[in-house]
Amino acid sequence: MSKPSIPKGTRDFAPDVMARRQWMLGVIRSGMERHGFVPIETPAMENLSTLTGKYGDEGDQLIFKILNNGDYLSGVEVGPWESRDSKAVLPQISKKALRYDLTVPFARFVVMERHRLAMPFRRYQIQNVWRGDRPGRGRYQEFTQCDADIIGSEDPVCEWDLLLLFHEVLQALGVQGYEIVVNDRRVLAGLAEVWGIADRLTAWTVAMDKLDKVGPEGVLQELADRGFGAEVCGRVGEMLAAVTGRDAHARLAWLADVCGPAGEAGRNEVAWLLSRCAAAGLGSEHLVFDPTLARGLNYYTGAIFEVRVPGAPVGSICGGGRYADLTGIFGMPGLSGVGISFGADRIYDVLEHQGGFPPTAVAGPALLLFRLEEQDLDLQLQRLQAARAAGISAVLYPDVSKLKKQLKFASDTGVRHVLFQGEPERLAGQVAMKDMVSGTQWLLPEDGWLAALLEQRAAV
Repeated sequence: MSKPSIPKGTRDFAPDVMARRQWMLGVIRSGMERHGFVPIETPAMENLSTLTGKYGDEGDQLIFKILNNGDYLSGVEVGPWESRDSKAVLPQISKKALRYDLTVPFARFVVMERHRLAMPFRRYQIQNVWRGDRPGRGRYQEFTQCDADIIGSEDPVCEWDLLLLFHEVLQALGVQGYEIVVNDRRVLAGLAEVWGIADRLTAWTVAMDKLDKVGPEGVLQELADRGFGAEVCGRVGEMLAAVTGRDAHARLAWLADVCGPAGEAGRNEVAWLLSRCAAAGLGSEHLVFDPTLARGLNYYTGAIFEVRVPGAPVGSICGGGRYADLTGIFGMPGLSGVGISFGADRIYDVLEHQGGFPPTAVAGPALLLFRLEEQDLDLQLQRLQAARAAGISAVLYPDVSKLKKQLKFASDTGVRHVLFQGEPERLAGQVAMKDMVSGTQWLLPEDGWLAALLEQRAAV
């Protein structure tokens, strides 16, 4: 019999990890709700036709397809099967797929529910997504996304609101040294127009999107492999050199001379966002303009965002951008939106790397009541109910055992306080309470332990 295992790129979460994740997701959810976003959920699987063609050729290859129920080979044509024509066979054996992200399913949701939604509509969604990517540090095949979108408005105040949401949530999480990187796809389109590659914008941005992974030389090699000529590669190399080490205003000034009229609207909006965000307290310490940022997904048409933490063991931890007509592919054209996504799993990795989780983000109950003698049961059950009625997470050790064994159990399960009453304490009309973190122990009146515990918890 083989040893139990799970697929690569997936993980189990033990109680201590879940406690930190729940704290982290709670901070993210709280920030979204404070900004007026309302929650929705969509199915884990979508029709394959809903997802394909939305993420570029490379993205489509990473979608997890689901085989049809029953004898999925019964209707397969012999010719495509024998010639191993996977593109021809796929529609015959798979009609559904696991969602690749939350944005495309959200666009489908908006179209289907449009008569019930007041526009502009602000939604948040915290659910798992799946991608057939090569597993690695910070790269999983199943992971959690936390999305916030505003759909039904083209005003850049929506982008401003989302950039502030990034900032407020990352501050609340205690992430150190993060950079919210901003660009605009229209800037890239303007450069492509000037360079004579407007018809190959997608191929160019896909290559540029790999800059943080492969570096400048890798991007230039990628462009060459994709058939771009020496002149275009030279222009890209000049751009990378021109923006390195320069601040946002110098980069905007450089763009004014090189990006052409098609990119002017994007450049102006970036300048507006930088100014407005600075006035709201989000300045150059955390907000960075980088005209090389591409985000290679096909549906972005305006502002694009990415959050990086230099020196962290993972890549970008958040992303997002403006999409002018995502719902058009589902029969509802002309509805613009903008959204961001917090990469919960990568944020967790960064916080773990930085030692950023608070001591209160722990698993286990707050109080454990010991059973030292059989006759203690009725009284300890009363105390258990009193603690829970006061809003304290509490459990009773189920067996009569030695004090040492129960103390070890409390330590192993992350309990903060324990309450017990041996014969000396009972004869004195007292109970003993111990703080498992500090090691401090008190003797308290039998009727005063709950008030003392509430006071201790308030001080933590």
